[in-house]
Amino acid sequence: MSLKKAVECIRKNKRFLLTAHINVEGDALGSELAFYRLLRKLNKKAVIVNADTSFYDYSFLPGISRIKQAKRKMRLPRFDVFVALDCSDISRSGEVQYMRRSDKPVLNIDHHISNTYFADVNWVDTEASSTAEMVYRLFKTLRVPIDKESALALYVGMLTDTGSFRYPNTTARTHRAVAELLSHRLNITQIHKNIYGNIPLSDVQLITKVLAMLKNDRGGKIAWFSIPRRILAARKSSTLDLTDHILSFARAIKGVEVAALFKENIKPRDGIRVNLRSQGKVNVNAIARLFGGGGHRTASGCTIHATLAHARNAVLQKIRRALSK
Repeated sequence: MSLKKAVECIRKNKRFLLTAHINVEGDALGSELAFYRLLRKLNKKAVIVNADTSFYDYSFLPGISRIKQAKRKMRLPRFDVFVALDCSDISRSGEVQYMRRSDKPVLNIDHHISNTYFADVNWVDTEASSTAEMVYRLFKTLRVPIDKESALALYVGMLTDTGSFRYPNTTARTHRAVAELLSHRLNITQIHKNIYGNIPLSDVQLITKVLAMLKNDRGGKIAWFSIPRRILAARKSSTLDLTDHILSFARAIKGVEVAALFKENIKPRDGIRVNLRSQGKVNVNAIARLFGGGGHRTASGCTIHATLAHARNAVLQKIRRALSK
């Protein structure tokens, strides 16, 4: 379905429950907060409920304190529409998926190529740089003025999901949108520092330990790391997600086509989290989907219920095969 159907769904309903995927990051949070403000400006009612509320890098975003954490016995808010933002599959919303009601429509707004079109109204634009860019289009289509707080949320979503506007999903349309957002005099230096320049010393020490575990294969075309549970369990309390920081180092190595991170979960303990990054030659979304995951062509992930060694060997085999084509 199209943008038109999404707009119709918004116009004809009054109350909305918003959510995003587990382990939220900049695009998910920015999209939720901007969409919330859009609805409020349309005199709609909305509530944001997420599976987790760990916002280490994003505590500076206006309105982030209004996001509620899903709990099995929490009082269910009244809503006419269940809205999933930046979710390729409803299961990605974690505990919040159980708040759906069979008599209420689900609106799916997403840009992942792995989207399963799980909703009653599906607006999936795989050409969009981010879900935030899609929410920006909703502001324009519904003719709702973008205030500074909304501009900040949308900018953060686009900034983070494009790798600071350097990934292939960055388009002229993205830059035109960002140009308007910057007219609100956003402090882009401080925004970048809040997100990327605020790593605790203990986490830097952990990153250096992980980087020392770097392995490579296929003449340096594959770079990968394995992180056993004991290393993460010993980590001091922090909600910072180290995945992108670690994989950015790997992908910056000359000659690397694919970077992979294999991490033993602490909770739940029966899974290996796999994160994949590609320079573009290898479609890592296709590889992640073989193991029940997904994402983008150049950035994807999955969880494999196996030992660390088995998961690593299985995924590396698929990467080697993709590189040989």
